[in-house]
Amino acid sequence: MSLLLSAITAVSRSSGETSTWVSPFCLQHRTYSTSFTSVHGGIPTAEYAKLRRESLETEFGQALGAYSSKSFSAVYRFGPFLALYRAAIISYHVVKLAFWQLFVQDMRKRAVKFRETLISLGPFYIKLGQALSTRPDILPSIYCQELSKLQDQIPPFPTTVAMRCIEEQLGAPVSKLFADISLKPVAAASLGQVYKAHLHSGQLVAVKVQRPGMSLILTRDALLFKMIGGQLKRFAKARKDLLVAVNEMVRHMFDEIDYVREAKNAERFASLYSFDSGNEQINDEAGPRSKSRNHRAENIKVPKIYWNFTRTAVLTMEWIDGIKLTDEIKLRRASLDRRDLIDQGLSCSLKQLLEVGFFHADPHPGNLVATKDGSLVYFDFGMMGNIPRHYRVGLIQILVHFVNRDSLGLANDFLSLGFLPEGVDIQAVSNALRASFGSTTRISQDFQGVMEQLYDVMYEFNFSLPPDYALVIRSLGSLEGTAKILDPEFKVIESAYPFVIGRLLADPSPDMRKILRELVICNDGSIRWNRLERLMAAISEQASATSGDSPEDKTLKKSSQLKSFDMHSVVSATEDLLLFILSEKGQRVRVFLLQDIIRVVDIFLEEEAFDVNKTGNLGGEGTTKRVSNGFRCLSEAVKLAPGMWTAMLLRMSRKSEVHSYALDIVSALSTHFGHKVPHTCWILFSKLLHYKSSQ
Repeated sequence: MSLLLSAITAVSRSSGETSTWVSPFCLQHRTYSTSFTSVHGGIPTAEYAKLRRESLETEFGQALGAYSSKSFSAVYRFGPFLALYRAAIISYHVVKLAFWQLFVQDMRKRAVKFRETLISLGPFYIKLGQALSTRPDILPSIYCQELSKLQDQIPPFPTTVAMRCIEEQLGAPVSKLFADISLKPVAAASLGQVYKAHLHSGQLVAVKVQRPGMSLILTRDALLFKMIGGQLKRFAKARKDLLVAVNEMVRHMFDEIDYVREAKNAERFASLYSFDSGNEQINDEAGPRSKSRNHRAENIKVPKIYWNFTRTAVLTMEWIDGIKLTDEIKLRRASLDRRDLIDQGLSCSLKQLLEVGFFHADPHPGNLVATKDGSLVYFDFGMMGNIPRHYRVGLIQILVHFVNRDSLGLANDFLSLGFLPEGVDIQAVSNALRASFGSTTRISQDFQGVMEQLYDVMYEFNFSLPPDYALVIRSLGSLEGTAKILDPEFKVIESAYPFVIGRLLADPSPDMRKILRELVICNDGSIRWNRLERLMAAISEQASATSGDSPEDKTLKKSSQLKSFDMHSVVSATEDLLLFILSEKGQRVRVFLLQDIIRVVDIFLEEEAFDVNKTGNLGGEGTTKRVSNGFRCLSEAVKLAPGMWTAMLLRMSRKSEVHSYALDIVSALSTHFGHKVPHTCWILFSKLLHYKSSQ
């Protein structure tokens, strides 16, 4: 009865009728706008993130300790003068930066000088700068933007040195190993370069050779960085955890120069995401296992590894001819659909980040090519990330709260995922996030735009990216940059949204169901009808795409692969949502839903549009049309799986909660419209007579 009175009172007051009775719900409603308490429940905790960070920092420390011992043995073998000479060069550049700090106050000029200095210092510092360009929690935004311009600007080393390295690593003359090999490298980077060759068995291969002495160079520079890191931090106005972040980056650098590890990464990546990956068994650090077909796609390819010709500093893999994604002319000549290539890359990347957790951390244009048959080929598996499920779910939750413009929910996400230090004022963070979004401007739907919105907030409140997320941000930034080459209007957040919805519908776990509820139900219990309408429209589009056979329909089907929904998951999620609404936690949702039903019926009866945006998001001109479209989309979805929908509705119809709520709806409608129905009937009768007389 209290539910009925709350709904009728709220509608009556919004309709202009006076009432002295105020429901307890209306008094409680205000408290939910300033605290995290909501109909969805849940209290944020950073315990998991804290333990994860401590574990990884210990791992980084142990790795650096091992590298340090190797470095000291190398210094002992080659003499101390090598280290002293390098220290003198670094000190010279640091002193120059110190003078710049005294006389130049312009942040942009200092950022340019900082980038130029890193280039002068060689591979370690170039890699360091590239990694720091995605760390707005450590450097000011101006520095991040400037460091994003860094490229591997190092000339190739002599081919004679490369051939000697191959012979030392593989233990045989080059002529016995390969039938022929190119005289010059076909590609070069800061850590190594690639040659084109034929095996004696006839296979065309790519031979990746590491730059000589990279282990010593990286270790030496990493140790020397500890000596001058403080001065670099002061010049760049970096945060206190710069050295911790550098330890993490050094670990990834050493992973990149271990080509055996890279080969294992390539095979694991192929086993997870590519059908065209040869052997159905894989052996790596996780032990022998069968390849999973759950996430594999026919249009994703990975070069085959030739283990007999692979060692720590030499990697031999299948040569795959492809078209660079930057070569617009060749893509057009091959009649390759750019949008299809983007969808393939986006789908594969989202599966990596949100479903599996093992992901390619650097999908820039140099590491991706398109084949003539329209497949996408991945290269360079030195830098890979492995994100735990806790953080994968966190990524989805952040996206949903960002789309909802729920600044308080977003602030609590950052706390529970370890972005924020303990004891921070969550309300202050929420206010800053709300201000960064702006009150009138449209939310940015591209990753770079979102990061620019968050830069200042992250820096102001001492955000600290968890180790797992540093590579995630790098991966998303590289992905969007690559896609924008093919389509300048591409926005990764906007494009990823349908995939995220599919994940929410498909995963029945409690945390994902909670996020799905947050997507369509506000914290106060009101329903986001606009969001629900778009979701139903997307599902009905799938029905249209799968039912047509014309070329246009096939094109639609191909373009909608990212937003295809499994109907069993859709029905299951719908049932879970209805059960939540009928539960004790859903009491406020039922109040708002009842109010919205009364308003819609009001509009039908009175044939005029009410402005009821304040409570139900269902008011304004065109409500009748929206309701009609909603039922049309629902019917299209039902046509995809009528048996499943019928079975679900039968299960729901047996529940006493459904009977009770149906009685509430009937009682509310009869009470609210009891005096209006006769009046409305007379008006309709009068209009009918007028219409007849005009004929």
